[in-house]
Amino acid sequence: MDMNSLRINGKRLQSTLEEMAKIGGTPNGGVTRLALSDEDKKARDLFVSWLEELDMEITIDEMGNIFGKMPGKNNDLDPVMSGSHIDSQPKGGRFDGILGVMGALEVARTLKENNIQLERPYIVVDWTNEEGSRFSPAMVSSGVWAGELSLDWAYNRTDINGKKQGEELERIGYKGSVPAKKHPVHAYYEYHIEQGPILEREDKTIGAPKGIVCLHWYDIYLEGEANQVGPTPMVGRHDALVAASEMITAVNKMPAKMGIDNLVATVGEIQNQPNSRNIIPNGVHFTVDIRSWDDDLAIRGWESLKKDFNEIAERHGTPLRMEETWRVEHAPFDDRLVKRVLETAEEIGYSSHYMVSGAGHDASYMNHFCPTAMIFVPSINGRSHVEVENTSWEDCAAGANVLLHSVIKSASETE
Repeated sequence: MDMNSLRINGKRLQSTLEEMAKIGGTPNGGVTRLALSDEDKKARDLFVSWLEELDMEITIDEMGNIFGKMPGKNNDLDPVMSGSHIDSQPKGGRFDGILGVMGALEVARTLKENNIQLERPYIVVDWTNEEGSRFSPAMVSSGVWAGELSLDWAYNRTDINGKKQGEELERIGYKGSVPAKKHPVHAYYEYHIEQGPILEREDKTIGAPKGIVCLHWYDIYLEGEANQVGPTPMVGRHDALVAASEMITAVNKMPAKMGIDNLVATVGEIQNQPNSRNIIPNGVHFTVDIRSWDDDLAIRGWESLKKDFNEIAERHGTPLRMEETWRVEHAPFDDRLVKRVLETAEEIGYSSHYMVSGAGHDASYMNHFCPTAMIFVPSINGRSHVEVENTSWEDCAAGANVLLHSVIKSASETE
């Protein structure tokens, strides 16, 4: 058959995504499918059943990463791999992560129904806990698989209720026995919604990021002094929440203070103790997320914040503890694969745009040891990690078609 005319089944991809969106679906059209929750288990079970329908060789490793392997003509050659994640943010969107897994699955379905066997094996993957919203940090399982994070450390990460990641893996039946350890990969493609406004603004269908910004996560703990709010004068209070509020404002102002555009900083999570309306707060935990294409710039931003935090804590009499939880350097992708995505889009009739990813993805860790590229499609109004997250079905199919032909090209290489 004429390989150039080969296309995925857009209606089938849509149906697959819609069925997945029912698992953890929210009343406002989003998804809550936190890592290793009952909803995650149900979605994993469905994904595995679809891999079984294709007679793929299924492997589940120690971190619960799920791999579906389609044999190649020469299985001694390193495989081509594609995938993303099934877990979501709380009240997140129905395309984030899952589009990359279902898109990679649709590629396998298209190859199977057209009796196409590639030279190299093709692997579809679901990485465990990419989001990091239940067990921090993000991308933890691809990090373990890539040899960048310790398995025991990952197992002992806890959620807000003190449940351990390793124990939850076991509870839902996805703590596999195969070592979570990397093997040679010829090429890794991750298909994803953009999660920003650039493609829509540029009126382009396909995005090919040159890489991913660095991601730095910090946890801040403040200790105050609790007391009844009425009898306690304002002067002399040690209010941990007031101190934290000044610090949070400092985070928001830091990029502008440094006069830098290529830097963002966010406080996205906060816990207040004892969280009662008539008790002065005596404990606050909040998070800081700093991102930039320039690693040194992100570190300078953090050093500036540390000085501000220490000054604020001293002024309020609220002892401070700061943890540098996680750092991933910016990840420049493989030039050849990025060019392949751009050229493939043009060949099959889609406009494209060379850009940068401001969001983290498992491709960050994969990029450390194998040629890696990503394929983006537009996010309507640039919204993501929220229930209104949306991408047109036409664009979903377009990105999957670019993935299909990129995979075919890489898997046809015998050198």
